[in-house]
This record gives sequence, C-alpha cells and structure tokens, in this order.
Amino acid sequence: MVSVVERLKASGSFPRVKKAPLSRARERGVNAAAVDDSTARTGARIDIRQVSHWFGSGADRLQVLDNVDLAVAPGEFVALLGPSGCGKSTLLRLVAGLEQPSSGDILQDGAPITEPDPSRIVVFQDPTLYPWRRVWDNVALGLQAQGILARQRHRVDDALRRVGLESFARAFPHQLSGGMAQRVALARALVNEPRLLVLDEPLGKLDSLTRLAMQSDLVELWQRSRFSALLVTHDVEEALFLAQRVIVFSQRPARIAAELRVDLPYPRHRGDPRLTALRHQALRHLGLDASW
Repeated sequence: MVSVVERLKASGSFPRVKKAPLSRARERGVNAAAVDDSTARTGARIDIRQVSHWFGSGADRLQVLDNVDLAVAPGEFVALLGPSGCGKSTLLRLVAGLEQPSSGDILQDGAPITEPDPSRIVVFQDPTLYPWRRVWDNVALGLQAQGILARQRHRVDDALRRVGLESFARAFPHQLSGGMAQRVALARALVNEPRLLVLDEPLGKLDSLTRLAMQSDLVELWQRSRFSALLVTHDVEEALFLAQRVIVFSQRPARIAAELRVDLPYPRHRGDPRLTALRHQALRHLGLDASW
C-alpha cells in the first residue's frame, strides 16, 4: 500500500514559506499582470526545449508530443488548449517531474527537472481528499509529512483563509459542495507555497456557475501569491479569462499550432470585444470556428 508520504512525494506536495492572507484583488483593482518588477515575483521560470514523448515500444509505440518548445516566465500564467488526448496533460506530468521526456529537456530556473519537487505542486481535476480527514487535516497533509506541522499550524489556517474556507475547517469532505472541495485542494497546494502551480483541468467537474466563480478566485490567488501557473483546459473562454498567454496545440502528436497573447488587464470582463476576437482565433486554430 502506498503511504501518505509516498503519495505526497509523487505529487510534489511539500511546504515552503508563509505569505499573507489573500485580499479581494478584484475589489481593490489590483492588476498583477501590469507589474513588471521581477524582484516582487516568486514564480519559477520553466523552459521546455524540443520535447518529444512516446508511450509504449515497438509496433505499439505512440507519439504524444512532437518537438515542443515553450518558456514560462517567472510569475506568468500560461494556459494550454488542444484537442482531447493530444498530449497536454502528458506535458504537465513532464513539467511536474512525474515522468521524464523521451527526448528534449525541461528546466526550472536553468536546472533540469528530473523528479518531483516541493516547488512544483499539481492540482488535478479530482480534488482527491481523504474522506476520513477533516478539511483542516486534509490541508495539513504536506506539513505533516515533513514533520513540521506542530510548529507550522498557522500555515494551514492561512491557506484556508486564502480560499475562503476558514469556517469549514472542521467539516468532512462529504459535507462540502464540489466547488468547496476543489478549494480545499487549492488550499492544500497553497499551504506549501509553490513557485509553480500545475493545473490539470482543476475546474472541469464543477457546475457552470461554480466554475465561473472559481475562475475569478483562481486569478486572485495567482495575483496575490505570484506563483507561475501552467493550466490545461478544454474551455476556450476559461483559458482566455485566466491566462496571459494561451498556447494552442495540434492533434496528437501535439505540436504548438498557435500562441495567443491576452493583452488585457485584470479584472477581465467576459463581454470584452477583445476576448471575443481572441476566442474566434483560438477556435479557428482548433478547427471549430465554422460553428460560431
């Protein structure tokens, strides 16, 4: 049986340092994207260089990535769009260090990524909370695995405040809505103060209204904490609402088909004509513009 510690090592869920609670960035008009003071950023730089990847061997060998070149600047929010099964999530696993690319290099701040690291935290579509542990205890897993929970308990409370769940600290997962459960998963990531947040369709299972609210909350968390973010989503509007750049992939094996720069300040308004134009561009690259 895989232990809790081993699971945490596999996902890179380990702690870093404490930061102040999240403020309501939208209400205060904060525009983190416009800040160019690199010393204020804590995010990691990621360089993906000529990465190709295959699954299987021999006649069953399947190529999923083909010569992908991509750089994520410190503190940048980048979204990946592409057809289902093209290789986007595989690329996230390679960046997280959960697997090694068949060819090419992936670096963080100039150093090769060869294994999971506490500075890179993955948030999956399923929040994967332990049902027998209360919300507070689920968030505390990383600190507990490192043996520092007794002296760092305040970091759990801080993470719960950031996602607005401090009053649900004693609840069990079955008492939460889907959106609340995903907030707990985000708090479990934030308690470790990642330099890179790897997001594999984290809002994909939420109802439409909850998803819209969570998109805004995710922007606020990114603005406040200044981690770098790499997001996989199948939702074109979500990618454009959240990210500073949207990378569109081709069919498998995935190649970069287009790069869209979302040159809009935060907070963004979904009815902005510029977002509409960018949506049409993205859909055109995905071969779906004829239906819009």
